[in-house]
This record gives sequence, C-alpha cells and structure tokens, in this order.
Amino acid sequence: MTSYTGAVDVRPATPADRPTVERLWLMFRHDLSEFRNGGVSQLPNPDGTFRSERVAAAFGDSGEGGDWAPYLFWSGVHPVGFAFVRGIGGPTRILNSFFVVRGARRGGVGMRAVRDVVSRCPGDWEVAFQDVNPGAVAFWRRVGEELAPGAWGEERRPVPGRVGLPPDVWISFRYGGAVER
Repeated sequence: MTSYTGAVDVRPATPADRPTVERLWLMFRHDLSEFRNGGVSQLPNPDGTFRSERVAAAFGDSGEGGDWAPYLFWSGVHPVGFAFVRGIGGPTRILNSFFVVRGARRGGVGMRAVRDVVSRCPGDWEVAFQDVNPGAVAFWRRVGEELAPGAWGEERRPVPGRVGLPPDVWISFRYGGAVER
C-alpha cells in the first residue's frame, strides 16, 4: 500500500464549508464507531447520522460564542480532513476533533495539518483520545514528541457525566512555533 504524500492546505472553515464538514463528520464518526468505549456501541441514529453537537458548536450554533474554530484540510480541490479547536480565547486550546480521510493517511498529512492548526494559536494545547483506539494513541503521542520534544505530558481523566466509561487519555504540550502559509 502506498501512502498519500500530497500537499495539504489548512483553511478556516466558513459557513459555506459546513456541508463539506458535515459529510466529513459522518466519516469521522463512522471510523470511531468501531471502538466500543466502555462496552457501548456507537451506532448511527435512526436517520443514518451520528450525533453532531460538536459540528454545531464549531460553527457557533450552540451558544458558546466564538470560543470554537473549525478548519478544513484540502489537497487541491479535495477535502481531506478537518479539525475543531475549542478554547480559542482561553489560556489552553483543545483540539476537540481531528480527522483525516483514510485515502490521505500515513503520508504525513495529519502531522502537517495538526502543526498548521496549532501554529495559528501558539501556547498551551490539549488533545483527548481513547486507549481503545490504537491509531489515535500512536498518532497523538507522536504529535506530542514532534511539537514539544521531551516536554509533553499524558494523563487519564474521567469523562465528565459519563460514569462507567474508561477515562480519556489527554496529551498536553506548549507550542510556540509558527509555520509559513
């Protein structure tokens, strides 16, 4: 299998981009549905969609104001992923959702995209993921080491309001670099 190594262009997502983000969101949630978090299956809703409150929050529909920022990743005219950042105005930004389509994985697209997103708001960052997702575990540990060599942390935290679920794994790091766009 050959890895995709094409260029990636990261841009803030606009309201006009929302349908594209919503379609990518379905792929993201579908990918996550294979992981039984605490024994709970993540099946689609009766209409074939998945819960999408994070999309609403990222586009400002949730009443959380301008605290979120959605980004789309492009390779030429092809959307290849997205990221939602929470806490834009706060002391710590949270990379809330991050997705790269399968056809663009394993060639550095994810690392280039995360570096671009993080460089837009230098400072403290956190990312949560689950131990049951081995791809996420390896990727986010690699991100921590690449963006903050030897100076990133990892801890487990209970999932708020979800008694019985295993704790989330949180990676934290400080990033002060910038990338040229």
